[in-house]
Amino acid sequence: MSGVPLRVVSYNVHGMRDDRPALVGLIRELAPDVLVVQEAPRRFRWRDRCASLAGDAGMVVAAGGLPALGNLLLVSLRVAVHRTWCLRYPLTPGRHMRGAVFAEASVRGAARFVVTGSHLATDPAERPAQAARWKSEVVDMPEPVIMAADLNEGPGGSAWRMVADGLTGDDRDVPTFPAVLPQRRIDGLFVSPDISIERYEIINSAQARRASDHLPIVADLRLPSA
Repeated sequence: MSGVPLRVVSYNVHGMRDDRPALVGLIRELAPDVLVVQEAPRRFRWRDRCASLAGDAGMVVAAGGLPALGNLLLVSLRVAVHRTWCLRYPLTPGRHMRGAVFAEASVRGAARFVVTGSHLATDPAERPAQAARWKSEVVDMPEPVIMAADLNEGPGGSAWRMVADGLTGDDRDVPTFPAVLPQRRIDGLFVSPDISIERYEIINSAQARRASDHLPIVADLRLPSA
């Protein structure tokens, strides 16, 4: 089969406040090449805590943490990271500041791509502007693009539609939150049309329900060869 395989997992880890062994075990079991994390450590000792999560999961930190306000990218040794940057959305007084993390990377030098993660506001009045700002950062990228987020709204919402526009993903109403008794689909992963999706699955297992208050998304992708 043509193309270069890449496994991406998007996961809101709830600040790692739940069952950490279950979280680490699940990440190791899923064995992603790229792990897009929301609600990663962003305060006291955030560097050490992000590095500890990466080390326990058998991965390395690519970008994020405090500079991206809790959005974090971890990668396996298959992935080479060439450039990283972070974005912060305008702050609405009285609300949480939020942002996004980005990395330009390649797999074994054969397939280059851009991956980005974000966590949009709980306030529906804030989300569309954040989604537009996030999307504008990658819309003209020449490389294939992967966007993953806790969007705090489901398919059909204005922010979801804005992010998904021109990309492919899975809009089925399969709930991802809260993990113990999922009721809402608020987590999504989207890719540019030049990336093939071979598998797109929301992991709803006993281990996943212990590990965080969100269920993770795993996607097996094929990137176009350079």
